[in-house]
Amino acid sequence: MKKKIIIYVFIIIILPVILFAENQEKEASLINEKEASPSSSFSQSKFVPDISLILDFSYVKRNMRDDEFETQKIPDYPNKISADSNKNNEMNSKNGFNLNYSEITFYSVVDPYFDLFAVCHLSENEAALEEGYFTTTSLPLGFKIKGGKFLSNFGRINEQHAHCWDFAELPLVYKSFFGSEGLNETGIRLTWVAPVDFYLMLGAEVLSGCNEKSFGREGFQSTDGSINVKVSNGPNLYTGYIKTSFDLGDMVILAGSSGAFGKTRLNNNLDEEGVAGNALYGDSYIVGGDLTLKYQFDSIRFLSLQSEYLYRRIKGDYYEENASDISEECSIDKKQSGFYLQLAAKPAKRWRFGVRYDLLHLNRVKQAGNNLDIPESLPRYSAMAEFNPTEFSRFRIQYNLDKSNYAGDGSEFKRKTNHELIFQVNLAIGAHGAHSF
Repeated sequence: MKKKIIIYVFIIIILPVILFAENQEKEASLINEKEASPSSSFSQSKFVPDISLILDFSYVKRNMRDDEFETQKIPDYPNKISADSNKNNEMNSKNGFNLNYSEITFYSVVDPYFDLFAVCHLSENEAALEEGYFTTTSLPLGFKIKGGKFLSNFGRINEQHAHCWDFAELPLVYKSFFGSEGLNETGIRLTWVAPVDFYLMLGAEVLSGCNEKSFGREGFQSTDGSINVKVSNGPNLYTGYIKTSFDLGDMVILAGSSGAFGKTRLNNNLDEEGVAGNALYGDSYIVGGDLTLKYQFDSIRFLSLQSEYLYRRIKGDYYEENASDISEECSIDKKQSGFYLQLAAKPAKRWRFGVRYDLLHLNRVKQAGNNLDIPESLPRYSAMAEFNPTEFSRFRIQYNLDKSNYAGDGSEFKRKTNHELIFQVNLAIGAHGAHSF
């Protein structure tokens, strides 16, 4: 009797519950399959942006201790000394191991009219938004607008991220004019691609102009109140450029010309009481030209020659304040220029080699009408070998012979030659778009 009761209970109560649960699981599975189907307008995959992570790690060995390396500088180029410009915040800055950065990238199509792109830069000490911008996709007549925070398209190499560089750091002239992160600003860009049978692009940018090496928006005031430079409330930097590319058989030629103009506000402890300091306020413009020749032997092997030349002039007022908070003012006129020339070869699928010559050859500074005795012709020599197991991993060894740094100040400049060996590892995961040529 008890067995029959148990059977009846199973048939009447438990069995329907089991069947109902199985039916719910099947319906949920069908819903999930439908949502995951590419044909579904509400598929979650349609709303997830492309995400990638890039990690850069290195081991550095140089012939001087870290505390000595931090005090070295290029004469009259480090216009502002601050925590942001400290060498410890730069790539490959320390002897031994360096976690240079982790770069998280997000990209997605917003709608038929806009794309959205963001790069978050993570290091051992900080996290920051390196780039975050939108681009238009449907403007007529070859026009395109980019707005947000982005790397300027000035020159050839400035717009490239660090993992795209052929060497472990920026060329010397870029680092001296714009800093280790290049010209990275908030603003808006308009470009136009001409309707011709070769590539011809014209562009212009209106930018905030916060760059601490050549421009700057922050005002300053001396402790005695005699000097007062106001902060810039509007755009402080304007750039323009023209770029072209065409083929001659298996040879690809890229060329460009760029210019940037803005106000310079550089403050080095002028507003600190009891501390000697200086500051500069004036006009700054930078012009440059770039040329790249790339010969493609086949789909894998190539030989590339690349060069850029930049000239900068800063003209305005120079302020000095001694430790007794007594300030003085005079005129200043800086004319500085430099270039790099690099040769890169890819003889096999996984191997790449390169050499680069950097030179800051012009460094003329006139203060209060007098020419200052400052070293010129500051070179750096680099050579690298690179092994790429796949397109997602890279191992590089690079040697630098750097003769651009000096110790001392005024008439006591003393050149400090830096021998530097860098072992670099760069790894990438996720969906990452193709790099520009």
